[in-house]
Amino acid sequence: AAMAARCRLAARFHHIHGTNIRLDASHTQATRVESFANGLCFSQEPLAPGQIFLVEIEEKELGWCGHLRVGLTAHDPQSLEVVPEYSLPDLVNMGDTWVFAITRSHNRVVLEGEEAQARGRSWDPFLLIARVRIPRDTLVGRSRPGRYSHILDDLYKMNVLPATARRSRIGVLYAPQPDGTANMHIVINGEDMGPSARGLPTTRPLYAVIDVFASTKSVRAIPVDYGFPSLQTLCRLVIQKHIVHRLAIDGLDLPPLLKSFCQHE
Repeated sequence: AAMAARCRLAARFHHIHGTNIRLDASHTQATRVESFANGLCFSQEPLAPGQIFLVEIEEKELGWCGHLRVGLTAHDPQSLEVVPEYSLPDLVNMGDTWVFAITRSHNRVVLEGEEAQARGRSWDPFLLIARVRIPRDTLVGRSRPGRYSHILDDLYKMNVLPATARRSRIGVLYAPQPDGTANMHIVINGEDMGPSARGLPTTRPLYAVIDVFASTKSVRAIPVDYGFPSLQTLCRLVIQKHIVHRLAIDGLDLPPLLKSFCQHE
């Protein structure tokens, strides 16, 4: 309960940010208003162990190369004399910062000598990272039905969007290790990408870093409830697992509100 309350309060951006960033009144939406850089943002509060800072890509901008960058930093944003222009390499070069550049594919990190982790079933209710147990449903970005929705049916059934697509959800957290350090994990649409950085200090507060870079124009922080998924959520996961495509939901003998929930969330 304490984690859930903390996470909902922490799903906001810090008032310290890059010069090209505009925050909405709630500090949950960050938009880069011009150029392709100076889009650095931070979580309002340092993260607790296992606490994910999750954002959804709301807007894209054509004409730029590169995508969203996410990570963690031990620098208190309030202590920065100037917010760096880039997370990579500027903020990382300041030390005690770990940033991962999101690409359309190939985001999974596998260290030499390790086998790739098995891909979890997309309809499992929880994502497990070390001892951290996170309801998967909130972590998953979904396309919205439209005129050409059938083209994305296979993606929709798997609850998968390309990592850099609009409505894709990307999060960052750190998982403490037995040696007293922590591993940084990137989560994309409910799937753990593995430890993208190791040996992070757990004795210092760690803030989430969100770099609204290049083709990523706007992101929104999404609160995550650490608890049991609702019956409505479980029903949706089972329905999506068995339907041929989302348009088939209309023909199911289900309450209208549940149909809408399955099609649009």
